[in-house]
Amino acid sequence: VDASFTVARSGHDEARLRSGLGRFLRRLQGRTGDVLTRSPAADPGSATLWVDVAAASPAIPGLGDDESYRIDSTGGQLRLTAGTVVGALRGLETALQLLSGDRQGFFWPAVTIDDRPRFRWRGLLIDVGRHFEPVEVIERNLDAMAAVKLNVLHFHLSEDQGFRVESRKFPRLHELGSDGQYYTQDELRHLVSYAAERGIRVVPEFDMPGHVTSWVVGYPELASAPGPYTLIRRWGVFDAAFDPTRDETYKFIDTFIGEMAPIFPDAYWHIGGDENNGKQWAANPKIQAFMAKHGLADAHALQTYFNQRLLTILRRHGKRMMGWDEILQPGLPDETVVHSWRGAKGLTDAAKLGYDAVLSAGYYIDLMNTAAAHYAVDPLPADSSLTDEQAARVLGGEATMWGEWVGPETIDSRIWPRTAAIAERLWSPREVTDVDDMYRRLARVSGELEDLGLTHLRNRGVLLRRLAAGQPAWPLEALADVVEPVKGYRRGGQQPEMTSLGPLTHLVDAVGADSPGARATRAAIAALLDDAPRFALGRDALTDRFSAWRDAAAGFDRLAARAPALREVAPLAADLGAMGVVGLDALGFLAEDVPPPDGWRDAAIGVLDEAARPKAALEFPAVPLLRELVEGAAMTADLRAMTPADWRAAVRAKAAPPRRGRG
Repeated sequence: VDASFTVARSGHDEARLRSGLGRFLRRLQGRTGDVLTRSPAADPGSATLWVDVAAASPAIPGLGDDESYRIDSTGGQLRLTAGTVVGALRGLETALQLLSGDRQGFFWPAVTIDDRPRFRWRGLLIDVGRHFEPVEVIERNLDAMAAVKLNVLHFHLSEDQGFRVESRKFPRLHELGSDGQYYTQDELRHLVSYAAERGIRVVPEFDMPGHVTSWVVGYPELASAPGPYTLIRRWGVFDAAFDPTRDETYKFIDTFIGEMAPIFPDAYWHIGGDENNGKQWAANPKIQAFMAKHGLADAHALQTYFNQRLLTILRRHGKRMMGWDEILQPGLPDETVVHSWRGAKGLTDAAKLGYDAVLSAGYYIDLMNTAAAHYAVDPLPADSSLTDEQAARVLGGEATMWGEWVGPETIDSRIWPRTAAIAERLWSPREVTDVDDMYRRLARVSGELEDLGLTHLRNRGVLLRRLAAGQPAWPLEALADVVEPVKGYRRGGQQPEMTSLGPLTHLVDAVGADSPGARATRAAIAALLDDAPRFALGRDALTDRFSAWRDAAAGFDRLAARAPALREVAPLAADLGAMGVVGLDALGFLAEDVPPPDGWRDAAIGVLDEAARPKAALEFPAVPLLRELVEGAAMTADLRAMTPADWRAAVRAKAAPPRRGRG
């Protein structure tokens, strides 16, 4: 691959293929530094890259489109053959991943690849209801989705905090329900077209009958309790719900869907259907009377009634209904797709009952879990209880980027690179499970995603420099290297003052969910302890690391004196310095094979107990391995009477945190 590079096309040709080749060549040129010709080669047999496509893909991508391709790079040529244009686009992404280099230049290795996806539905949900994301943010994430072969953008467009779509039929929806932050209909058409050009479907979600505060701000007559309503600024489950007993509600929904259906041509329409607490229904005498008259025993039955009427509307507009797993109630229409978020059981229950299903449980990337945790989740694990017929109803999975704690500056770092690991799980065979190799490849893919304009790596430095108020930020960088956001939904408890209008510019917003520094620290400590009784493996590197922690704490005090935004994380810096001292002490005891003085172990564990307490919505994921290091240093004398394996097991047992009761 050099300046003599040429490309040839044969078989089916269309604008989407030519655009895809153009994007491919720009990225290839950016990586090689060579000026590459855009003119097609006259003789395919002499071209560096030969792309042969048998047929067109549908103009609007659909479930089950052929995405397979074959690559043969032998005889001085890379030949890409595909049954469809979308298959060719997937193959071009693989060709970019295969690009290699040595002292003689860039090349493609000699390989033969036959590739096709394991699952038909491989999605990413982006919630723009809670925090709005501009068009350019969605565009660059669509580019990234195409790079890792995801094929569904699940667009969550309405929430209690915001209604994000221009409606010309009901203009108060976006005028009163969006804080002025919404997509025009032309912008939505552009995004749907942008996605289709990359072989990506766009499935809209307008959540109902709950999560509808932004609807009823402008149209309170839709609600089950009288208004007025205002937009919600905090996070949680709120009471507002559509009134499912009034025909006017369905006329409104029918008109709205009729307006939106041509903008979103995908066959599927997501109704949400989750977290309706039923409080407004229970408190409304007219609704209770309606339920009694129609034999509806509870709120679940009433919601099923609502869904049945909604399905009739969707059918009339050529749409297939999809909703979160709360909708899986008796009487749910057979054609509904169940989207499982509360656990894998919802997926298997739906498939056994004859429903198509999509898994998101285990792929909630907003929970800040590691790539390894997501990688371990499989929509159809080896121990699945589903028959082959039932398993065929499992369409695939979706990563879910809920929008409580993301804005345009930070959303990329919350989606990527972890979603690339989920994308591989949904594309590749179940047996591909090597976590260490996944992380090795993920690091390279993460860098390559920057070619597409993603900011998941670069904005970290931007945010850290801002927090440091223009001062040298190395102490802050040392801290940021080893902390991660708290997992689950604990951030709200750590920062209760934050609302949807608050700035997402704290240290917790700058750091990633899966810290390479923390992972490296854990691996280094484990390797050192496994090297008993020598304790030499990686000891020098750990000494340098712990010394840097100690020194960073002192430097942080000077930095924070002129950077008031850092006050909230000063206790974390103090913890970092104390952990560095504990780590250095433990390394010394292990290296010298001497027992620590009386009281050292308890004092060191006290330091780690304090460091384990989240602060400023951040935590140190390396604390459990530091506990093992301390316990190992305290047990060096025991090693003389035990095998290294037994000693290591005893260290792990002593370092394990105590089991807590349900209280």
